[in-house]
Amino acid sequence: MKKKIEVKNLSIAYGHTTVLTNFNLDVYSNEILAIIGPANSGKSSFLKCLNRMTDFNAEAKVSGDILLDGESIYLDEDSTFLRRRIGMVSPLPVGLPMSIKENVTFAPRMAGCKNQSELDQIMEDCLKKAALWDEVKDRLNGLATKLSGGQQQRLTIARALSHHPEVLCLDEFSIAIDPVTTMKIESVLQELKKNMTIVMVTNVINQAKRLGDRTAMMLHGEILDLDSNDRIFGGHTKDKRTKDYIEGLFG
Repeated sequence: MKKKIEVKNLSIAYGHTTVLTNFNLDVYSNEILAIIGPANSGKSSFLKCLNRMTDFNAEAKVSGDILLDGESIYLDEDSTFLRRRIGMVSPLPVGLPMSIKENVTFAPRMAGCKNQSELDQIMEDCLKKAALWDEVKDRLNGLATKLSGGQQQRLTIARALSHHPEVLCLDEFSIAIDPVTTMKIESVLQELKKNMTIVMVTNVINQAKRLGDRTAMMLHGEILDLDSNDRIFGGHTKDKRTKDYIEGLFG
């Protein structure tokens, strides 16, 4: 399989606290890589490194390298281009204080798109991909902040899709939404995988099992296990702690 992302000897520290140490990982094109592990394992920090959100934290010290399609993401001092290629969906959805339509078209407009018909097409396409179009198509000019939590989470996904990312990172996207909406989003992700790579942090073991092509188990900033879901959830883990975590014995 083609490597989409290559993480090489990545280390992250916030002040005197080390979060990741000599972290190495390959992510393949058109796969869903699920990342599991207890709190404070470095999962979210790793995601933030993928599109250089750590650049905005003065305390963050990052070393090592991350390659996207074989090129270092650190070659360009300006990381704006990178966030158009690698989208991020945070755990708690926050709609921008503007209309649903303006939320989804915000990134394309900031990138210079001024053609209204093109913006409308982007909006409709992204809302459909996020399984939200049918619910909001009659109130596109309404405030996004009036949407339910589950709808705002799908709006966040639509917003991330609006600049056509090659990689979509999701950090515990189902933490604040109901099971029915979670299943809708999971179906969306399975469809999106056909055209992009997805890296998903989740604390829900069954979600990793349902969605992931492969699953990585992290603990204390290190990868204990990384393998196909058939092996990880079929009892063929390399580290006993992975099996214990999956079975709910700690975490």
